[in-house]
Amino acid sequence: MFTSVLMIEKALTSADVEFVSTLHGEEPVSFRVLLQPRGDQADRLLRAIDDVALGELDEAARERETPEGDDAKGFGERALAVSLQALQAAGHDAAGRLVEDHPLDALKSLVAEVGADEVIVLTDPHYVEEFFHRDWASRARHKVGVPVLKLFSHSKA
Repeated sequence: MFTSVLMIEKALTSADVEFVSTLHGEEPVSFRVLLQPRGDQADRLLRAIDDVALGELDEAARERETPEGDDAKGFGERALAVSLQALQAAGHDAAGRLVEDHPLDALKSLVAEVGADEVIVLTDPHYVEEFFHRDWASRARHKVGVPVLKLFSHSKA
């Protein structure tokens, strides 16, 4: 069985599940999911700049409403549960956990723990971090020792 570590920041949509489920054709895939809610990642200004770069001015103005801290944890737990249920409903073995501190340290540990074959980073675009190669996928490529695939989520959650 192929093992993928899936790093996300919000609940997977049905399109996201179909997308990651079909990457390896008919080969069975086991997913280990790490979720760090958007509000626990970059600061509000970077998130707003990403929104403006995407032409989503209304979203930029609402960044202060993005849950952070304990509120983000509750959001993250619900998003993780929905994502795991969706992957399992699609016929995959799936388990996961929230990232509470350093996402790349958690990623590296999980890859080693489960003997992952690959890492899939599935997020909204983060232009500032991507420009400076500070996004999860760019940094993970130098840290985890397995191929890292960067994909963009299919819709806003």
